[in-house]
Amino acid sequence: MKDLIVIGGGGFAKEVVWLAQDCSRRVKGVLDDNESAHGSEIQGVKVLGSISNWTKYQDCEFVIAVGAPRTRKFILNKMLEAGKPKFTTLIHPSVRFSNTVSIGVGSMICAGTILTTDIKLGMHNILNLNVTVGHETILEDFVTIAPMAAVSGNVTLRNLVEVGTGAVIRQGLEIEAGAMLGMGGVLTKNIPGNTIFAGNPAKKLKEIAS
Repeated sequence: MKDLIVIGGGGFAKEVVWLAQDCSRRVKGVLDDNESAHGSEIQGVKVLGSISNWTKYQDCEFVIAVGAPRTRKFILNKMLEAGKPKFTTLIHPSVRFSNTVSIGVGSMICAGTILTTDIKLGMHNILNLNVTVGHETILEDFVTIAPMAAVSGNVTLRNLVEVGTGAVIRQGLEIEAGAMLGMGGVLTKNIPGNTIFAGNPAKKLKEIAS
């Protein structure tokens, strides 16, 4: 099994180092563009330099440990401009999922998460601690679901969707690309793209520049 490089040096990167270690992966280092962090350590793992230095570690695999979906996609595209990095998928040993769940490369699924049946996850998704996802749900690419969110069955989350901590999504709904459901939100209707909804029941707060 190849060594792992974690991209990003923020709070979620600390959790991903821990996740990787619980997955019995050796983390060789962290890459982050914050120059003041270079040479320091995150969870005992050294920050080796800027993200652009990834080409020095082409014998390794990578994960992009950045919670914000748009930033995660931006980093991926910049890396692809310089070569063909090999991404891996991290699934904590405590995660429960059926054999009808498919999980795209680059995704990270944290401890306590449950995915039931006939679920499709795209690439570079993040499902944080204790998330539940119901039957026949689709998560496209670069989706972030924060801890303790509950996604019911037959839900579709399009590209770049973000779901806040403790949010709840009713069965059969769709959140269109680039939208966000805020922390603790209770979603009872579809969300259009590039908007923020929050509250119980969730209502539109504002639009997001695409």
